[in-house]
Amino acid sequence: MKFLFTPSSQFNLANMFTFVNITAGLLAIYFITQNNFFLAIILAWIGGAFDIFDGKIARKYKLSNEFGIQLDSFADFLSFVLVPVFLVFQAVYAQTQLTGLMIVAAPLSILYVISGLRRLIYFNINADAGEIENYFTGVPTPLGAILLWLAYLGWAYGIFNIYVVMILMLLIALSLNSKIKVKHL
Repeated sequence: MKFLFTPSSQFNLANMFTFVNITAGLLAIYFITQNNFFLAIILAWIGGAFDIFDGKIARKYKLSNEFGIQLDSFADFLSFVLVPVFLVFQAVYAQTQLTGLMIVAAPLSILYVISGLRRLIYFNINADAGEIENYFTGVPTPLGAILLWLAYLGWAYGIFNIYVVMILMLLIALSLNSKIKVKHL
């Protein structure tokens, strides 16, 4: 079990938490395909909890390494970019019978995915293993996911119509690579 506390191990404790995040994200996608949006959201939140803990464990036990940084970004892309976009697309946009709306919703969803991926790649290029900045520049993908889930909930509870959800998705996508300063927790 020494490998769990070896920084160079790809299966150290921090990375094991990241693997749980990835598993939760994959299961969330499966449940979205089954139109079980409630369970998908629960799994996404479980993935988010493990994302918080993997970083704390990596710092506490000095397990940060390049592999972990890349793995964490992959998990973030899956759980905080693909899952919420797929959820909104399947639950909100795919329910409409308006072809014109889908012509806008599809590229908008792709824009969000590209924005999230671009943000994560930029973060990795500028990240140092074990270092934490006081502020993020641009909205971090986990916060973007929370905002997108709130847009979904607004739609699900009849607070927002589909057009408001689309506008919110666009604004959140643009904020991922903005100059907005967000305090690191």
